[in-house]
Amino acid sequence: MMDCTKWLCLLFCVVLLLLKAESSYVPITFVQNAVTKGAVCLDGSAPAYHLDRGFGEGINNWLVQFEGGGWCNNVTTCLSRKNGRLGSSKKMAKQIAFSGILNNRRIFNPDFYNWNRVKIRYCDGSSFTGDKEEVNPTTQLHFRGARVFAAVMQDLLTKGMKNARNAIISGCSAGGLTSILHCDRFRALLPAGAKVKCLSDAGYFINTRDVSGTQHIEQFFSQIVATHGSVKNLPPSCTSRLSPGLCFFPQYLVSQIKTPIFFVNAAYDSWQIKNILAPGVADPEGHWHSCKLDINNCSPDQLELMQGFRAQFLRALTVLGNSPSKGMFIDSCYAHCQTEMQETWFRTDSPLLNKTTIAKAVGDWFFERKTFRQIDCPYPCNPSCHNRVFEPENQPEKNVTTKGTSSDASRRNPNPWFPKLSNKGQWMVVLRIKQLIISGLLPTMVVLAIL
Repeated sequence: MMDCTKWLCLLFCVVLLLLKAESSYVPITFVQNAVTKGAVCLDGSAPAYHLDRGFGEGINNWLVQFEGGGWCNNVTTCLSRKNGRLGSSKKMAKQIAFSGILNNRRIFNPDFYNWNRVKIRYCDGSSFTGDKEEVNPTTQLHFRGARVFAAVMQDLLTKGMKNARNAIISGCSAGGLTSILHCDRFRALLPAGAKVKCLSDAGYFINTRDVSGTQHIEQFFSQIVATHGSVKNLPPSCTSRLSPGLCFFPQYLVSQIKTPIFFVNAAYDSWQIKNILAPGVADPEGHWHSCKLDINNCSPDQLELMQGFRAQFLRALTVLGNSPSKGMFIDSCYAHCQTEMQETWFRTDSPLLNKTTIAKAVGDWFFERKTFRQIDCPYPCNPSCHNRVFEPENQPEKNVTTKGTSSDASRRNPNPWFPKLSNKGQWMVVLRIKQLIISGLLPTMVVLAIL
């Protein structure tokens, strides 16, 4: 009889093979000539991206996705990023998995699988808006996000993007904000006859008060803009009317975007609930701690406040008007970033609105097969949601100065049985085991016997 360890190894191998089948690994490309232009990461290293070439009918189509990873709002928080992958390309993984909207298999990504798919790494801390010439000799911090955007775009244009027939700029979280802020700029780089659209995933951050009645997020965004010298790279249609810090919030500028754009967002976005509605600084006694880890732990009073947040989020969306060029998939999940991960992008158990997956909604909208502007009913009405559950050791900071992407938010240890696998890998394995049980492909008793 096979002992527990052998059973566990077998289970791990099976799940790992299934996960590998749902993604591909793409090597990194460093834009070395960008350094001479001053287009560098926080630490002065070269910017980078991952490119998986298109094929067949998609050879002249481009999907350019910006990595998320929060922001740094002052010298202290930028120094804390400088020596990690969010501040230095020297610390970035040499290859990363492409899944979800970046997947190269039709069964997992029906409309964009054969496009040129690009993941631009994030290492400036300003959603690619910063541009300060001076470099402090003590900190050696470089605030050059806008230059990084320009340099990477130029490199991609020389690699074929200048001939694009169809193109999308997308991103998750801080990358989703990047796709909003740079939407029209991206469109201007490509041929006039090309179909160019933008996609923001979990990038619609709203300006609202937290549970203490303070607008900490407004102050935080203003500090980002000031620290990085971002004002010159924010839409003039906004900065001519409002203070620069407000022009970091989509609600104040999206009505002026001319390029078609689609918004994928959870009305109860887990990062915004944790860091805008109930940041640690507004909850010193930790009353929201358990609720922020798992929405099932929220009290009736907390859920009522979250419903109020949803109402404010939906009000912030009204500036989009009724134009079909501005699509939306606003679900009622407790989630953050849903286009990058296969289980939320396109699979049999993916979140649905009007019986439609995110992948189908985005594809229909881009190719103009049909318009898509759907807003979900209030929580907990949608059983197809993949609500995030966070581990206590990964609780949010007591301020709004740091945040993670979908991969960062998964930096927890959901299962100690795979200690040599990364925390994100462990989380994906455990999630996949759960999905296999639900689908009936893996007997529950086998898992219980092992775990």
